[in-house]
Amino acid sequence: MKSGGSLSIWFFIGVSLAVNGAVIFGTGIYELVSPPENRVVLYNLHANVWWGGILLILGLFFSLRFSPARERARMTGNS
Repeated sequence: MKSGGSLSIWFFIGVSLAVNGAVIFGTGIYELVSPPENRVVLYNLHANVWWGGILLILGLFFSLRFSPARERARMTGNS
């Protein structure tokens, strides 16, 4: 078994997107439960819920698709 292999940058991008998406999505859900006193003009669109959900799903896709375990399995399967 080879040690010191490199990790895909897409894995880290996926983790970053997932974390940011979870924070934005969580904030959006909190604002749905406890609406702010002063609302922005487009509050009714709930953009933070939609955008946070999209980022979370995209981040999970990238982190699972380019996970180190999956890359390791792909490398050992081809050699």
